[in-house]
Amino acid sequence: MPSSHKRIIGIDFGTKRIGVAVSDPLRMFAQPLGTFDMEELVRVLARVRDEEGIERIVVGYPLSDTGAENRMTSVIDRFVVELREAFVGIPAETFDEHSSSRSAMKILAASGSSRKKRNEKGRLDTAAACLILQGYLDSRL
Repeated sequence: MPSSHKRIIGIDFGTKRIGVAVSDPLRMFAQPLGTFDMEELVRVLARVRDEEGIERIVVGYPLSDTGAENRMTSVIDRFVVELREAFVGIPAETFDEHSSSRSAMKILAASGSSRKKRNEKGRLDTAAACLILQGYLDSRL
């Protein structure tokens, strides 16, 4: 698969659910892919790799307001290592996700979605993954 058509994956890692977003073929826009547990995540990423190609995986890195690491950063560090081992040859890196969940909730609220719809399992996680990926894509311009 030509490098120009490979996708970039964005991940919002959570202890219950993992939100996933995927870039368009031109790597300009983030699109929601869904929420998964760890086992499902590996299957979905393998499918995307096999069908469309993956250029890299970007995982949200939860730094504090001051930019300091917190209790989740070591969990994310281990998760990134697991991704690198599962998907050899595909770079996996972190990207500051500061306030991505808070921003995602604001965006969902502004979209006119009802509180019940906004609180559906996975909706916030995929929105946060999209924000992480879009931030990464925008930083490359």
